[in-house]
Amino acid sequence: MPDAVGGTTGLLAGKRGLIMGVANERSLAWGIAQAAADQGATLAFSYANDAVERRVRAITRDLERAILLPCDVASDEDIDRMAADLARQWPGAPIDFVVHAISYSDKNELLGPYLQTSRRNFAIALDISCYSFTAVAQRLAPLMRPGGNFLTLTYLGAERVIPNYNVMGVAKAALEASVRYLAVDLGARGIRVNAISAGPIKTLASSGVSGMRHLIKWAELNAPMKRNTTIEDVGRAALSLISDLGQGITGEILHVDNGYNVIGMLAVDEALRSVPVLADLGAQAERQKAAADAEVETEVSAEEGDRA
Repeated sequence: MPDAVGGTTGLLAGKRGLIMGVANERSLAWGIAQAAADQGATLAFSYANDAVERRVRAITRDLERAILLPCDVASDEDIDRMAADLARQWPGAPIDFVVHAISYSDKNELLGPYLQTSRRNFAIALDISCYSFTAVAQRLAPLMRPGGNFLTLTYLGAERVIPNYNVMGVAKAALEASVRYLAVDLGARGIRVNAISAGPIKTLASSGVSGMRHLIKWAELNAPMKRNTTIEDVGRAALSLISDLGQGITGEILHVDNGYNVIGMLAVDEALRSVPVLADLGAQAERQKAAADAEVETEVSAEEGDRA
């Protein structure tokens, strides 16, 4: 007999999950959603605004019984409303997993030095990229049955300095700490909390990081497996955590980056192949420095003119 909740077969048969952060078909969250749907899960998707809703609606139209819900994670009222909507849409059947793939920074602050981070953007980046995960867990943990789990997405920039990642590295570091604290808080309820640290992938979100194409090429040249990470890689890894296969795993940061995180220095056999990437990075840094110097000179000239 077909299951009343999700699909009839698969690792997630009969389970329901919320996916937050799908922007288009290249999103990491979409890779996870596809893997979950293929394994029998019934899914709901949140969206932040009308433009995102149109894109999400278009790519989810072939998913049976998919639900779309508005939610601006910067608003407690919106998160409350989303939780209430989920309870109404799925009455009597708790949520089994939540995937949080949401982050934000002013892209103008994702170039040049971290030293120039503004107070305003720091607060926004930490709120949306980190605190929203905790805010969502507060509202949805009561709807989750034992064995359920929360999963978020992070990046190596939380552990090491990555050029131009800047305030996002700080936000992701805070997010990873949140994973550990939430794992303890929710563990007694039988709920797990984990994160995937994915290798650099060309997505709508990552396009805001200056020099992302260089980061992607660098990872490909130097990762042990000599290839880039894909959204399908992330989807399969997520499946191992959000399904019953991951029942003994919580508070973990799982690296899905073809092993790049274990590398301590440039691979000797790739040194020459990396020269063009380094040259491009150097040229980009010089352009940014020249632009910053020109801006300072303009400000000084304007100040001297005012004094005259």
